[in-house]
Amino acid sequence: MNRYKNLVITAIMSGLLVIATACGTGGTENAGKTTGAGEGNKQLSGEIKIDGSSTVYPIMEAVAEEYQMVQPDVRVSVGLSGTGGGFKAFIAGETDMSNASRPIKDEEKAQLEKKGIGYSEIRLAFDGLSVVVNKDNNWVDYLTIDELKKMWIEDGTTKKWSDIRKGWPDEEIKFYSPGTDSGTFDYFDEVILDDQPIVEKATLSEDDNILVQGVKGDKNGIAYFGFAYYLENKENVKIVPIDGGKGPVEPTNKTIESGEYAPLSRPLYTYVKNESVKRAEVYDYAKFLIENASVLAEDVGYVRLPKEEYQKDLETLEGLK
Repeated sequence: MNRYKNLVITAIMSGLLVIATACGTGGTENAGKTTGAGEGNKQLSGEIKIDGSSTVYPIMEAVAEEYQMVQPDVRVSVGLSGTGGGFKAFIAGETDMSNASRPIKDEEKAQLEKKGIGYSEIRLAFDGLSVVVNKDNNWVDYLTIDELKKMWIEDGTTKKWSDIRKGWPDEEIKFYSPGTDSGTFDYFDEVILDDQPIVEKATLSEDDNILVQGVKGDKNGIAYFGFAYYLENKENVKIVPIDGGKGPVEPTNKTIESGEYAPLSRPLYTYVKNESVKRAEVYDYAKFLIENASVLAEDVGYVRLPKEEYQKDLETLEGLK
């Protein structure tokens, strides 16, 4: 996956010696590198199927690649059909884990309960939903929440920059948004759209790279997506500070973790099927994921959770076993 993949491969190669050492010492953490696999580091086999959020995908891809360095006979497949698509597969019994950039919805909970599928929520990292414009856009210095609403909610008019703030160009805004199966869309819908229709002329895609390319190639373009995708493409797009009521704030590791970047800061999740955890390879992978999420989440551009949250997740996992 372009630069993410290069980053992960580099991390794997530089950390290979540490991983090998960890495997021989029961998986102790060394110098911030990934820890070894659980289950006494015995070799396991099997297949683990994961699908869901494109925002969470870089974290899970990094973890899967690291894990297969120490458990090569465990096949880990990671899809990115969007949060909603991932939950559909999870409910259908097709996957062991479901990545999400929003909490599970009540209707999804009800469908899982109807099918007798138990699950557990694991928080992986923090993300800051990032609003970006074209590099040549020299008029947008920040946006307020009200301006975002005015811009993105469909009202039957053709939206121009001059409609949003006096003095801005009399040019039509070109919108690029994650697709409706995306948890990023769901989050934006909740905090910005207030469940009202998104502007009809928006280009929707589950592939964040299409959104980046859209804004990069259109001076009047605007888009939103996860913080890691902004970091990967910060030379191609311009970040927009957001005024949530206390002045403009740019998303950074610090402002996302502190909650200062409000209301667009959010946690990222994976949901694991309780029955799947009874399989040694799934338990082992989930344990490896939790133990290493803090390092690998930051490697790919997200913000780690407090240490005690990962410890709580480990306790939850142990209880399932």
